[in-house]
Amino acid sequence: MEAGAAPLALSSGTMAALQAAKKALRLDMKRRVAALSDTEKRRQTEVVSRRLIAHPKYQNCQRIAVFLSMSDEIQTEDIIKDVFQRGKECFIPRYKSRSNHMDMVKLGSAEEIHHLPLTSWNIHQPAEDDSREEALASGGLDLILMPGLGFDKHGNRLGRGKGYYDTYLERCLQHPKGRPFTIALAFKEQICELVPVTENDKQIDEILYEVP
Repeated sequence: MEAGAAPLALSSGTMAALQAAKKALRLDMKRRVAALSDTEKRRQTEVVSRRLIAHPKYQNCQRIAVFLSMSDEIQTEDIIKDVFQRGKECFIPRYKSRSNHMDMVKLGSAEEIHHLPLTSWNIHQPAEDDSREEALASGGLDLILMPGLGFDKHGNRLGRGKGYYDTYLERCLQHPKGRPFTIALAFKEQICELVPVTENDKQIDEILYEVP
């Protein structure tokens, strides 16, 4: 019995160390972004948005999921307008506050966003009783734009700790279309040497940011 207990203790200790490292990195990333002026955030948003719109994966996709940005993220409003101008189908996150469940539900127009209820995170999303097409209940997704607090150049992503996107990507694997291509949108200050990850953390395919 004693021989079998050591790996469990090590595993538990390793997990605790990883969670502590993630917590410290989240604080560091938040400090970095908080130091940016609104003007600088707008400038980098424009750079990243142009890179995305010119990206072949974006140009060739038809069904795309786009996060509705918070103030410490690359702003996605102009990207969503472009999605509709190009006749693509746009899906946005709907988080369930009492669980770690997230759906991607269809948005009717870019203008509709401002009429949606505000969450406790001060972002708009459709109400839970608002009946909408869910991406995985229909044609799946071609592309998901990923938010995050930090990223490394190996495709590792530091989220906010709820696991919404990791769980959703796992669900995508069950859809006949399979896992969509994933692109993270980031300020250059959010790029770090190494993001600590666990086996549940999903890597992303590409990170777009302003290269210094």
